[in-house]
Amino acid sequence: MAKEPGRLTLDKSVLAYALLGGLPAVVLALGLLWRGAYDPAVRWLLSLLIVACWLGFAAGARNLVVRPLQTMANLLLALREGDYSFRARDVRQGDSLGDALAEINQLGGVLQSQRRSAVEATALLRTVMEEIDVAVFAFDHEGVLRLVNRAGERLLSQPAERLLGRSALAIGIGECLEGESSRMLASATFPRTHGRWGLRRTQFRESGRPHQLVVIADLSQLLREEELVAWQRLVRVLGHELNNSLAPIKSIAGSLSTALRRVPRAPDWESDMYAGLDIIAARAEGLARFLQAYSRLARLPAPTIATCDLAEMTQRVIALETRLPVVLRGGSQLLLRCDPAQIEQVLINLVRNAVEAVLEQRAAGRTEAGVRMSWRRDGGAAEIRIEDDGPGIAQTANLFVPFFTTKAEGSGIGLVLCRQIVENHGGSLTLANREGAPGCVAILRLPLPSNPP
Repeated sequence: MAKEPGRLTLDKSVLAYALLGGLPAVVLALGLLWRGAYDPAVRWLLSLLIVACWLGFAAGARNLVVRPLQTMANLLLALREGDYSFRARDVRQGDSLGDALAEINQLGGVLQSQRRSAVEATALLRTVMEEIDVAVFAFDHEGVLRLVNRAGERLLSQPAERLLGRSALAIGIGECLEGESSRMLASATFPRTHGRWGLRRTQFRESGRPHQLVVIADLSQLLREEELVAWQRLVRVLGHELNNSLAPIKSIAGSLSTALRRVPRAPDWESDMYAGLDIIAARAEGLARFLQAYSRLARLPAPTIATCDLAEMTQRVIALETRLPVVLRGGSQLLLRCDPAQIEQVLINLVRNAVEAVLEQRAAGRTEAGVRMSWRRDGGAAEIRIEDDGPGIAQTANLFVPFFTTKAEGSGIGLVLCRQIVENHGGSLTLANREGAPGCVAILRLPLPSNPP
């Protein structure tokens, strides 16, 4: 800071106050000395001694105050410059300046320890970033690349020296800073490489300015493994269902062929023939239903988004159920942005499952069992609950396994389709047993529009 003109510094002020404090005594001593009957040589000697002591003690007082302050200034300057190794020596406890110097020494030790930890953490982070097989890019607020790891260099087939300081558009990944923060990238994004890439983008601040961190991972191996597992499950399910249908068909066809070759034929061979053909037709029809259900699962159309009133939709759904009255406990008016036909189909399926579970209980004598539907706003989502007083879910782990069903006429596709429809709308579907009471509760969550019409 610039010194104000005409104002004494601290060391000069201390010296001036020390001189002024001793000035009356010096003047009095010199006056008495020169008025007394002393030899001139003695007068001059004592006068010089008095003045020298006065000036010496004043300078000593100045140094006693200023030196510790200069030491503090040097220590604080070293801390500001990042040198935490300096320490004040001969610190006296119980002294005001000594306590201040001791605190500065401790502050230097704390900052030195923190910097050591930061350096070690930075070194660890740098090592991890260099070793992981995930491309990491950091862009500043202007979209200029400031950080890239080795995986990023390999992905773009360029060294860091040629990448740093260039914009995202210039290095060919401009689209990574736009669009959804988590998505799959097209294979054409990196023409020099082969694979399927997953993108995650987040924001952070450095020096008060926003930056973007882009992480790009090669998902090819992971997706291949998941596809292999999915194919294995599909083959097992298809093989199981086909064997269940083809084995009896083969057995009955062999029996019918044997009956036709027998001479003479049995008296009731025609009735046996009709019965066998009926069984073959029934198994073929069941196999056709199974393949049709699988075809529906594989060809689910994309949702056609429109605005719909949740109250009106639930009214239409419960009006379709005539076997049992469904109690509707409505909430506040909510408008959804969804495919009304698909969401209604989900609700119809869930209500039908709940009603069928309750009808089983009523057949067993529990006439008070019923089904209830309600909805409410939960943050930025609409939560729809369908509760029943049925027997509950026996195997919750298999609820959304394709083709798994506990119903004699079920296909095992309904809940799978429901969850896929809901997830295509950005929502979620969960089913669980009720707590403290028999039955099941289905919870359907759908996002609400941020700016409702």
